Amino acid sequence: MDKKWVVLCSTAVAAVYAAGFVTTESQSSVDQPLHHIAANVQAKHITINQSKEKVSGQKSKPINRFYKDGTFTGTGMNRRGFINVAVTIKNDKITNVDISHFAMHYSESDIVGLPDEVVQKQNAQVQNVSGATYSTQAFEDAVADALSQAHNQVG
Repeated sequence: MDKKWVVLCSTAVAAVYAAGFVTTESQSSVDQPLHHIAANVQAKHITINQSKEKVSGQKSKPINRFYKDGTFTGTGMNRRGFINVAVTIKNDKITNVDISHFAMHYSESDIVGLPDEVVQKQNAQVQNVSGATYSTQAFEDAVADALSQAHNQVG
C-alpha cells in the first residue's frame, strides 16, 4: 500500500476519534458546573437557616426543600453504553443510590464504590475511576438526571 494512503487513512481515523472525544468532553464540561452550583446553593441555604436559628434561639419556619422525598430514577449514557440508577432522598438528603441497570462496555465492578461516594458527598460529582472514565461519566449523568427529577420546583 502506498505511504500516502496510510497517512490519509490514519489522519481520517484520528479525526473521527478526536471529534468523538471533543463532543463527549464538551458535553460533560457543560453539565458538570450546573450540578456543582446546585449542590452548593442547597448547602449554603441550609447553613444560613441553621445560623439564624442559633442566633435567635428559635426555630425558623420550615425551609423550602430543594428536593422532594422519594426514590427517583435516572439514566446516563454515552458511546460505551448506559447506566440506570435509583436515588433515594429523604429530608433533602441523598440517603441511598443503587445502580439498577448497568449496560456499559466495561465491568460494573469498576464503579461499585461510586454510589457510596454520592451519599457521602451529597451530589452527583464523584472521583473519576481510572480505566472506567466512560462508566464514571455515565454514572454521574444518571445521578444528575435522578436529582433533576427530584428537584423541588418552588414558586
